[in-house]
Amino acid sequence: MWREGLRWSGIVSGIVYWLFVAWSISRNRWFSFFHNALSDLGDPSKATAPWIYNYGLIVTSLFVLAFAIYLILASENRLQTVGGAYISISAIFLALIGIFHGGTRPHVFVSTYFFVQFFLGALIYGVGGSEKREIRYGSVLIFLLALFGTFLEWSSVALIETYEIALVMTFTLLVALRGGGKNA
Repeated sequence: MWREGLRWSGIVSGIVYWLFVAWSISRNRWFSFFHNALSDLGDPSKATAPWIYNYGLIVTSLFVLAFAIYLILASENRLQTVGGAYISISAIFLALIGIFHGGTRPHVFVSTYFFVQFFLGALIYGVGGSEKREIRYGSVLIFLLALFGTFLEWSSVALIETYEIALVMTFTLLVALRGGGKNA
């Protein structure tokens, strides 16, 4: 029963994240997806109640960590375990985005490495021997789409962040619907 909760925690992480974003935007009417970065909502020099966004990232990271634990428990082999471990590291970087909020020196590093770690973890997990073709090919496609997105010209950082977050959520949904492995 608890494993089912872990299985769906990736989807829950996306829902929790967007609820905190909506709450933060409601307090910061100046925010625009077309002109800002999502992290502007957590920058004390720009945002009203930046703690909403920053604590939201930390809370969300706990659900991403729970999802990573599910991936590790459901792994079919060592390579998939490594993929799950990469995603667990991405959860740490996600929490660090909330700690090193927009406007701090380490912010760009920790926010970039959240996405790098997550997409590498998803790719390794998927191609690491999954017997489920949807997960194997889906993880490759998601990785390629994430990579492709970095080469596009976006009108704002928030738009590329939203695109990448949608890909993260797609991977978590794919795994939740198809199961992580034989042990799932």
